[in-house]
Amino acid sequence: MFVQRFSATRRGARLARRLATHRLDLWGIPYGSPASDTVALVVAELAANAVLHGRVPGRDFELRLRCDRASGVVRVEVADTHPMRPEPPLPGASPDDADGGRGLLLVEAVAARWGVDARRGPGKTVWAECALSTAPRPFPV
Repeated sequence: MFVQRFSATRRGARLARRLATHRLDLWGIPYGSPASDTVALVVAELAANAVLHGRVPGRDFELRLRCDRASGVVRVEVADTHPMRPEPPLPGASPDDADGGRGLLLVEAVAARWGVDARRGPGKTVWAECALSTAPRPFPV
């Protein structure tokens, strides 16, 4: 397991993504592999959401990674202290017309599953599970 707090800034979000791919490489999931690229995208989107929409002044966000080889999954968790929970885009809604939600569409497209949980203390944890398999998931049409 890897756990690290980051400042709720764009620099913090970028560092979260970079350290996530570094940790995966240490776990034997090499840079540039489909699994590494998928996790990097998910971390980037969830960290950006924590910074842009979940930021509470003076509070950090937390990244937690767990690699479960038995189930073939890397679980990404990003926790922030803002109480607002992200809402997935409505089915059939045009993302071109939406003010936001494109990041969650990407997460939904590449992750095996994702969701939002309450956390101890204020805020929430947004999580996604990414398959370790090398076969890329097709994007929905």
